[in-house]
Amino acid sequence: MTLESVPGSSGYLDMFPDRRMSYFSNQYVLGLTVISGISGFLFGYDTGVISGALLYIKDDFEAVKQSSFLQETIVSMALVGAIIGAASGGWINDAYGRKKATLLADVVFTAGSIVMAAAPDPYVLILGRLLVGVGVGIASMTAPVYIAEASPSEVRGGLVGTNVLMITGGQFISYLVNLAFTEVPGTWRWMLGVSGVPAVFQFVCMLFMPESPRWLFMKSDKDKAIAVLANIYDLARLEDEIDHLYAAEEEERQKKNTVRYWDVFKSKEVRLAFLAGGGLQAFQQFTGINTVMYYSPTIVQMAGFHSNQLALLISLAVAATNAAGSIVGIYCIDHFGRKKLALSSLSGVIVSLLILAGAFFGQSYGSSNSLYGLLAVIGLALYIAFFSPGMGPVPWTVNSEIYPEQYRGVCGGMSATVNWISNLIVSQTFLSVADAVGTGTTFLIFTGIAVAAFVFVAIFVPETKGLTFQEVEQIWKKRAWGSSYNTESLIEHENNEPSQAA
Repeated sequence: MTLESVPGSSGYLDMFPDRRMSYFSNQYVLGLTVISGISGFLFGYDTGVISGALLYIKDDFEAVKQSSFLQETIVSMALVGAIIGAASGGWINDAYGRKKATLLADVVFTAGSIVMAAAPDPYVLILGRLLVGVGVGIASMTAPVYIAEASPSEVRGGLVGTNVLMITGGQFISYLVNLAFTEVPGTWRWMLGVSGVPAVFQFVCMLFMPESPRWLFMKSDKDKAIAVLANIYDLARLEDEIDHLYAAEEEERQKKNTVRYWDVFKSKEVRLAFLAGGGLQAFQQFTGINTVMYYSPTIVQMAGFHSNQLALLISLAVAATNAAGSIVGIYCIDHFGRKKLALSSLSGVIVSLLILAGAFFGQSYGSSNSLYGLLAVIGLALYIAFFSPGMGPVPWTVNSEIYPEQYRGVCGGMSATVNWISNLIVSQTFLSVADAVGTGTTFLIFTGIAVAAFVFVAIFVPETKGLTFQEVEQIWKKRAWGSSYNTESLIEHENNEPSQAA
């Protein structure tokens, strides 16, 4: 069986167009995606809710009000937990499966929500934030892999992108919840504690969900794997998919059974794959997205709009734009491809950051603050509009599909860890850097990073639109070892891309 005729490949689907699936054609896969995507909702809700909750935490705990360090710790401890969860999540996924990893994440997240809601002092609250972060970290790398391994290749990008929509939707809902509980006794306890409800809901639903069919097959539980695949594909394609999995299993048997973290850097092709995947995750954060999401009210006030209410309303609009952009990304990622989408997204991000930098420079030296303030808000809106359809979903989608089967859990966990570490660095340094060098210069720094990201994507990230996992693996072999692994299908998908050696 040639690469261009394997199930899900473009050649195969051209031969059998009636077997091509659309985003909504299989309710079983769509339901699996949405239930798994609740992990993304928890991810988004947790990153968004703390900004409003912190205002009321300071009212209840005098020690927090008097200590910037305690405030920063309450916010950042969830990121520390996420780093721990993502780093351990890869091993958990490979050893126990995607389903059990999700169930574990729900348990830890729910426990953290309860601890936060009942916290008698800020130190117990910090413990709860740590637990919630661990749950988010495990879930953040599990959901994209679980969805990708159960998805037909022709709609894999859009389905994985649904998880990103759930993240941005969770951020939007968190702003609404903050507004809803402002007049309710207990305020921040409700804001933080209510996040346990979707975690419990997902836990119950996941009990009835299947394990990833690819994971089951590679763990020699073939009957269960075939039963899951039978709910996804019609009989004709099912037989081809099973044959393809048997061939992939035989190849896996010739490789190591146990993969350790340092093995990633011993294999030339896996090293290149992780460079692309981890680099995308780092650039997603270092181009400033969570600076905007965490500090958008502050940025609006820096621009001259000092009303708290107006700042919160503009921030709510920013979150809504982010969620709407994710919907656009779901459509575009399988129609235009991951690489083109990322490059076009970064082009818009660069222009938007230049507008933001110019607005703040103008505000510093100009005479019309209101005009420059309006320009800053426009730049902020454009930034989210360009970022959310492309650099929002692309890093998670690419990381769910570029690694060989035996490395997928480990590398997925490592790349998610890169994301959370980068998130922590940017979130903890933005205000300090802005105070030290000025807000305009800070946005110029982000602009330079976005330019570097554009170059990085153009050189190191391959186009994986519509490719099977086996075809993607062959890309890295070709880039690592040269033309001996070349095939006609790879030439078609790698057109105009330079071959990269380690």
